[in-house]
Amino acid sequence: MKLLISVVHRDELYALIDALVRKGYDATVINTTGGFLREGNATLLIGAEDECVADVLKIIRANCHARTQNVIPSVPVAGLQEAGAIQRIRIRVGGAVVFIADVEQFVKC
Repeated sequence: MKLLISVVHRDELYALIDALVRKGYDATVINTTGGFLREGNATLLIGAEDECVADVLKIIRANCHARTQNVIPSVPVAGLQEAGAIQRIRIRVGGAVVFIADVEQFVKC
């Protein structure tokens, strides 16, 4: 068994949850905040049998899409501050980051 820990943009959360549930997968959602933009994310904890991991990843890829966005960073970025001027930068947002860990034991009480 594997534990997939997937960090997704909050705008893509509900479509992803719906797709996972339709395919019979459960997920626990933890509201999180990214460190750079300090925007809302969601971290999903998804338990899956080894043979189902590829299917779960396929669902995540189909529902979480990276895109670029112009933002004003919430933390100073070296080389972008000139006499107090507000500097926008173009960054990649959305998509998903997935960590996959072995589950030594699973107990449902």
